[in-house]
Amino acid sequence: MQAILALDQGTTSSRAIVYDSHGGVLGAAQQGFEQHFPQPGWVEHDPGEIWQSQLAVAIQAVERAGLSRGDISALGLTNQRETTLLWDRQTGEPLHRAIVWQDRRTARLCEELRRDGQERLFRERTGLLLDPYFSGTKLRWLLDNIPGARRRAEAGELAFGTVDSWLIWQLTAGRLHVTDASNASRTLLCNIHEVEWDPELLAALDIPAAVLPEIIDSSGVCGTTACEGLPHGIPIAGVAGDQQAALYGQGCQEAGLAKCTYGTGAFLLMHTGDKPIPSANRLLTTVAWRIDGRTDYALEGSVFIAGAVVQWLRDGLGLIRSSDEIEALARQVPDTGGVYLVPAFAGLGAPHWDPDARGILVGMTRGTERPHIARAALESVAFQATEVIGAMEIDAGMAVKQLRVDGGASTNNLLMQFQADLLGAPVARPADTEATAAGAAALAARGVGLNGSSPARDEHLTRFDPQLSRYEVEQRMGVWHRAVARAGGWAREED
Repeated sequence: MQAILALDQGTTSSRAIVYDSHGGVLGAAQQGFEQHFPQPGWVEHDPGEIWQSQLAVAIQAVERAGLSRGDISALGLTNQRETTLLWDRQTGEPLHRAIVWQDRRTARLCEELRRDGQERLFRERTGLLLDPYFSGTKLRWLLDNIPGARRRAEAGELAFGTVDSWLIWQLTAGRLHVTDASNASRTLLCNIHEVEWDPELLAALDIPAAVLPEIIDSSGVCGTTACEGLPHGIPIAGVAGDQQAALYGQGCQEAGLAKCTYGTGAFLLMHTGDKPIPSANRLLTTVAWRIDGRTDYALEGSVFIAGAVVQWLRDGLGLIRSSDEIEALARQVPDTGGVYLVPAFAGLGAPHWDPDARGILVGMTRGTERPHIARAALESVAFQATEVIGAMEIDAGMAVKQLRVDGGASTNNLLMQFQADLLGAPVARPADTEATAAGAAALAARGVGLNGSSPARDEHLTRFDPQLSRYEVEQRMGVWHRAVARAGGWAREED
């Protein structure tokens, strides 16, 4: 038996999956944990609970797979990105709750940095925007607000890390303080051209270098397990942030391949090759992974509201009783009857970046019924993803060859077919839509010299080919753009 244990530490739950050498699932477990909201806009996690929940599900998954120590060839892990932790190097005790990627407490600091003319430096070196989303300003907040933290950090007594660093520290009983290249690229502290911590960025944020982890490859043995509860000596051989792991797990390992994870929102990443491509459309340029010293890059864009629009139809409007009803309801009509829904409930992300946009439902007549609105809601997800991909194609100077999809809403065949129609390119869905854990497993397998290909191989894909004519697609996209224009700036216009 050559099994791989994959740890998938997410924002609301920790999960573990044991895969066999062919990508089949042998055992799995999942456990949620508490979200803390100490102030409006603040989001925190208990670092101890992150670790204990992840350890518990790892033990359960191995037990359910019926494996012994010698059966596990490697461990791979993937994690919620940007979430920031600070702990004591001697005791391993956290100094504060983890500050979650969703947290907005450093918005004022980001604005101050922009006013000081620092945005260009960060954009050019990191590929990111100056935004509270990323780890660097969160770390600055911790150093500034925990008594004595800055002095201790400068003395080398403290360790900073994203969730991957924290888990590896725990897995190795405090022997390793590392982060992989993909997670490092999300901190605002890493020069993605060199994949090294950047002294000018550290100075701009007033971060002491002594607190930083070593940057390692995303695939390759960095250490072995030494914690209680798991067999000792398992090679830790694959590490990547969740969206990059999904890109790898979807087999998007050459330029022009892209993936979309349809969750509450939608995350789109396009592999762009071995050179970072700056974006003219305020997309993010990020490290996809680094393997054998070679760095691959991606462009990333986010849709704020994807699956959440279905939740709104269910909970807000009572249009459906459960989310899985929406496809059957939408199929009751051949089209939306001219209805368009722009779900800008939290503004619009890439490529519009309009925080004042608000949701609108347009084109209704007396003939508009529930199925038309349901279909318009599903189509809105595909319209938004298509806009992001269009921006990626312009930035990269290459067309998307195929879109690989995963996440809960990817099981909706009507949505996936419409997505293929709008893109004019095939959409491919793997049998296992949990691509993040699969990617971590594939990176770990490669790291120990096993088959490092993704479980999302061609024979396991459901393929959706475009059926609409390009003329019809252009017509529909044109109306969509008109609807988006009407939603734009809505909150600002009310003032």
